[in-house]
Amino acid sequence: MNLLQRYTCKATLIGFCLAAASGAYAQINSAVITPRVWNDFPTAIGNYVNNYPASITLAESGEYNTGSSGFANRDIWQFSNDGSTAYTLQAGDTAFTASMTLDVTGDTTVDNEAGWIIPNANGSFGGGDLQFIADPQSGFLGFFGGPGYWNSGFTYVAGTDITLQISYLQTGATGNMQFSVTDGTTVTSPVQSWTGNLVGDVLGGYFQLQGIDDSTGPGTSGQAVFDDISIVPEPSTLAFLGLGMVTLLLRRRRI
Repeated sequence: MNLLQRYTCKATLIGFCLAAASGAYAQINSAVITPRVWNDFPTAIGNYVNNYPASITLAESGEYNTGSSGFANRDIWQFSNDGSTAYTLQAGDTAFTASMTLDVTGDTTVDNEAGWIIPNANGSFGGGDLQFIADPQSGFLGFFGGPGYWNSGFTYVAGTDITLQISYLQTGATGNMQFSVTDGTTVTSPVQSWTGNLVGDVLGGYFQLQGIDDSTGPGTSGQAVFDDISIVPEPSTLAFLGLGMVTLLLRRRRI
């Protein structure tokens, strides 16, 4: 076998390994929006636009009630493999990177936030549901719940485009997650680890807007735009897997 043939063989084998490892994520081809998972202000006007993966828009306006005891409306979107139901993470989904660019606008005198959300479906998150968010009211830009807490140190200002990225790597019984925020420069969290996994969970984004007690309106309004949404297998893990497979096959050839 000549040099070109050997490199071609290696490239083919690595490609095969990458394709096998990315099979689960290749199933994700769309997103589904679920308006009003919280519906404390049912007379508010919602606007929900799904142009996945280029953009998803979740918006609420006119959030007010007379004598309301409610807090907020919340809308969510989630990755899907059929365009109608949320994709549930499987045991083979052990390494991925999910990324999106987020812009939150609207009232800043009330809770008006958006970001990633992973419900604690299987109960393995010690901190409950994970939320990785931008909050123009408080300026908080970071995550809480799930495996821990992290403040990026950036102050989020309404109308600013920022990129939020989550990397996940399951190693045996240990779940590992790392978070990064890009706002001109990139800041990355320490690796957050816990004994558990994401099997049975769903991954997506949310927008939440607090309403007010008011008899005449106009109430509160806000919007979150999620752009450039992606979820891919974690690159370094796949490269390691592919090269390891090539090495193994070449060693078998020499025996």
